[in-house]
Amino acid sequence: MHQSPIETEAGVPAGRPVLSRWNRRKAAYAALPLAGLALFAMRGIGTGNAHADTPPPPVVTVSTPLRQHITEWDDYVGRFEASQAVEIRPRVSGALQSIHFRDGDLVHKGQLLFVIDARPFAAALAEARAKENSAATALTLARSELARANRLVADQAVSREEVDTLRATAQSAAASLAAARAQVRARALDVEFTQVRAPVTGRISDRKVDIGNLVAGDSASSATLLTTINALDPIYFAFEGSEALYLKQLRAKQAAQGSANVQIRLQDEGDYRWSGKVDFTDNALNRGSGTIRGRAVIANPDYFLTPGMFGNMRLSGGGAVDALLVPDAAVQVDQDRKIVYVVGKNGVVAVRPVDAGPLFNGLRVIRSGIGPHDKVVIRGMQYAQPGSPVSAEPGKITPVTPQVASRAFTAPAASQATAALR
Repeated sequence: MHQSPIETEAGVPAGRPVLSRWNRRKAAYAALPLAGLALFAMRGIGTGNAHADTPPPPVVTVSTPLRQHITEWDDYVGRFEASQAVEIRPRVSGALQSIHFRDGDLVHKGQLLFVIDARPFAAALAEARAKENSAATALTLARSELARANRLVADQAVSREEVDTLRATAQSAAASLAAARAQVRARALDVEFTQVRAPVTGRISDRKVDIGNLVAGDSASSATLLTTINALDPIYFAFEGSEALYLKQLRAKQAAQGSANVQIRLQDEGDYRWSGKVDFTDNALNRGSGTIRGRAVIANPDYFLTPGMFGNMRLSGGGAVDALLVPDAAVQVDQDRKIVYVVGKNGVVAVRPVDAGPLFNGLRVIRSGIGPHDKVVIRGMQYAQPGSPVSAEPGKITPVTPQVASRAFTAPAASQATAALR
């Protein structure tokens, strides 16, 4: 009999085909992935508690609010005005003879400014003095005749009627002398008024009339305008405030916390370098605008401030108080309210609505809503979710020194340029 071409191995029944050793090894390798999947499925079915790893809580930086003794201010805008604005007009008419100042000078009270031709007024003064002398002579004669009559009346040489007539004549002469003397004083004033002097100390404008022109001084309305003088030390700052700010100031005064101190900043200045005090508040609010006028007095010894200048003024809105400060970025807006995030002792984030005030050195004043020991989230606010745990790292709140040069102001550029002479 012939043997089968398929090889047989010991222990294998005769007549069954037998795989080669190499083919059996390949079949075992192919079955390994299926066995791994089966084992994984069996382990999963056996435990029944498979789950993903929980991520760690987000990290935020927290700090207690910074406590600072501050003063709050209310903002106003206004313009500077002269504390005294005087129109220089002559009090007598005549030809302008000389001018004794330069346009734009600083003049002092009593300084000679203009001279009007005084010759007509000097002649009128001489005439008045002559009339005074004549009246004085007439009075002397009348008194002499009255004294003589009084001596003769005892001897009945003169009647009572004559004595009364002489007495009336003496009284009339005395009245004429008084009128003549008053006329002399009036004519002397006219001569004095030919010299126009500065009534106040201040900066003078340019002359409105040149030498040789006739000027009128009949009345204040028709008198010729010669120039104007503005008193600038001190200078006024006029402003208007709303009814709400006015009421706030009144409440502060009633609580003995108000202050009339003001600070002013010009348009090219970064800080408030001008200080003064409110000295006037109008007696009624404007019905059209709902505002009330006010005025502050500012010292201006070097005459730097000029009427018409625009300025930003701040007025103290109350006494100094202890305030809680947080970074402005820590204050979030939630619809119509402002909030901050705080982290409790259990590490869970909570929301606190706050009443936010003004900025102070880059920090926001918090009037109410948090306490001095609350841990406020100052960095990582985007990771803080209300009711969620966080990992809080301690931080520190520091004021930011304001930069004076950071204000957006550009001085007018030069329109032309030329080569400099050496």
